[in-house]
Amino acid sequence: MPYSTEAYSGKKLTGNIDKDLSLFGDIFKNDAVFRKRRICPEGCRVGFAVMFFDGMVNSERLSDDIVRPLTNLRFNQAGNITAHYICEKVLFASEVSYKTDVGEMLSEMLYGDTVVLIEGSTTALTVNTKGFAVRSVEEPMDERVTQGPREGFLESAMVNLSLIRRKLVTPDLCIETLKTGVRSGTSVYVCYLDSLIDKSILFRLKERLEKINIDGVLDSNYITEYIRDSKRSIFKTVGTTERPDIVAARLLEGRIAVVVEGTPMVLTLPYLFSENFQSDEDYYLSYIVSSVRRFLRYVCFVAAVCVPAVFIALTTFHIELMPTHFAVSVAELRMGVPVSSVGECLLLVVVFEVLKEAGVRMSQSLGHALSIVGGLVVGQAAVQAKIISAPMLIAVAFSGICGLMVPRLKTSVLYIRVASVMVCALLGLYGFMALGSLVVIHVLNLKSFGVDYTVSLGNIGFQSLKDTVVRAPWPKMLTRPLFNKDLKRAGGGKS
Repeated sequence: MPYSTEAYSGKKLTGNIDKDLSLFGDIFKNDAVFRKRRICPEGCRVGFAVMFFDGMVNSERLSDDIVRPLTNLRFNQAGNITAHYICEKVLFASEVSYKTDVGEMLSEMLYGDTVVLIEGSTTALTVNTKGFAVRSVEEPMDERVTQGPREGFLESAMVNLSLIRRKLVTPDLCIETLKTGVRSGTSVYVCYLDSLIDKSILFRLKERLEKINIDGVLDSNYITEYIRDSKRSIFKTVGTTERPDIVAARLLEGRIAVVVEGTPMVLTLPYLFSENFQSDEDYYLSYIVSSVRRFLRYVCFVAAVCVPAVFIALTTFHIELMPTHFAVSVAELRMGVPVSSVGECLLLVVVFEVLKEAGVRMSQSLGHALSIVGGLVVGQAAVQAKIISAPMLIAVAFSGICGLMVPRLKTSVLYIRVASVMVCALLGLYGFMALGSLVVIHVLNLKSFGVDYTVSLGNIGFQSLKDTVVRAPWPKMLTRPLFNKDLKRAGGGKS
């Protein structure tokens, strides 16, 4: 049995309704939800058949738009009954298309449409009767805002595209579609504004999408791992979001959105390093408040990767750089601790990650209690038992809390934090500076679909930095990112 509808591409109907029904019946002979029904209107010499999947269609729409009009068809109305006559004169459906290829009929039917066969005709009709259940539009759990829109994407790509279309009411919005996944046949939609997009970026994306060879695509991350640049980098080069307003904002900056059927996560690209520090509500609050918060995120990122490593380097190699009273206090508190500074630091990092992951995986009510109570109890008990020292606990806990300020970099922060601890344990601050230099060089060399990861540093000026470390007020946002075909925003004067 073929596993893809493409195997039936080129196959045509016979025009004999019994043979055609038998063909589809053989294809879905082991499918318990496949439904087919013969319709023979009274006094009409032509018979019909409808085929659909139970649970995928809207029963009322199927009954009112297809079954009832065909059943009420009479001989004196019939004349020369063709697919065109049925489409134009009989059916009440708003969206009907003609199909002659069996593979196309299968694709449409598997996605919730109903196929109508007509006796004596090799052309069938596919009617839009989609009615599968979807959850209601609500605010995403991981991207909540105190001020701004409360809408979030769903698992239905059509609903997601409509949410984007509502934000951008312009014919300039282009939506292209393709199928990926050999067995799943998942629909993927590429969205962009034609007047802003750089065609070379669009071409590069399509080229990578066409090269995907996988059994099934069940989430957008399947695609991300195929199309992203620098696949072994610890920094993400493809953005993800569940918010329509964020996607609309990215499209207005000349970027591309990729909507995947079956997942609420929409991909945006090119993705820049500065986006890791941007919050969804930065643009819904005062630019002064947003700028302060964004600057704090940069500070917290540096603290998250530096504090444990620098603390180890100072207490191990460069104790003369510490104030005398502080050095004495740290030494006293470490007395009786059986493991080295590096050992207790790595132990605390692992425990912190375990508590954080357990809090995420457990139910919401228990997760908060586990994170707070578990951290307090375990930390206090470990200090009292002299397994770890209080200064190291404070350093790692502060680093972990700072890491929560930049959730888009949580994986990168963990890797850099552990690497910096190991390097500082071996080489002190010299190793830390060497590792920091390597990270900076790596970030500067990264690209996202041909665009420099730090493109704002390519032509340093107010307009290129206006939405990086701080956010400028909207009247000063005169230009788009440097990779755009049209750099000037509407109303923007000379930059």
